Amino acid sequence: MAGKHIVILGPPGSGKGTQAVRIAEELDLRHLSTGDILRDAVAGKTPLGRQAEDYMKQGALVPDDVVLGLINEELEVIGNGGWILDGFPRTLVQAEALSEMLEARSHRIDHVLLIDVDPEVIVERLTSRLVCPNCNAVYNLDSIKTAVPGACDVCGTELVKRPDDEEETVRQRLRVYEEQTSPLVVFYEGKGGLIRINGASGIEEITAEILRVLK
Repeated sequence: MAGKHIVILGPPGSGKGTQAVRIAEELDLRHLSTGDILRDAVAGKTPLGRQAEDYMKQGALVPDDVVLGLINEELEVIGNGGWILDGFPRTLVQAEALSEMLEARSHRIDHVLLIDVDPEVIVERLTSRLVCPNCNAVYNLDSIKTAVPGACDVCGTELVKRPDDEEETVRQRLRVYEEQTSPLVVFYEGKGGLIRINGASGIEEITAEILRVLK
């Protein structure tokens, strides 16, 4: 599977980040997470990282040209190796720019995975989520419980709920995702490469389904 190029899409709380890591490990692909790339560029004080940091400090969205520049740098490093893109593209403009970037290298996207989950299931998942402010371990009141209620299994720190996991915030995030991603789904469906994955089942079952359709 080396050399395969995969994009994974899905709403907040769909588990696409978890699946991207698992699929990258299973298929020996480079996991390209936009968030990680931005943080690494900022920490490394690269020219694009310094530009991104200015926007991030202001709480503003990092412009497309900066994000695209960072993705381009990563693709240069990887060369002909395989990768799975997680968190990018987010908009139709970014998707079209990515296609042009790949065409310039005589590369293409082999598969686009869409983790499909009912919005109400996502609301229930995220509003039940608790995190450890010390080690960032993630739990869920319904599905990933701790040995001691309210305390992290890893370090014992008291768990907290993120502000962006409050119900109204979650619903707003889903609305924004729907507005941005609907055109993206149509774009990739038109190219005949979109694979819908049922994201309502367990983590292991979802991974198995993705591997089945990719192979």
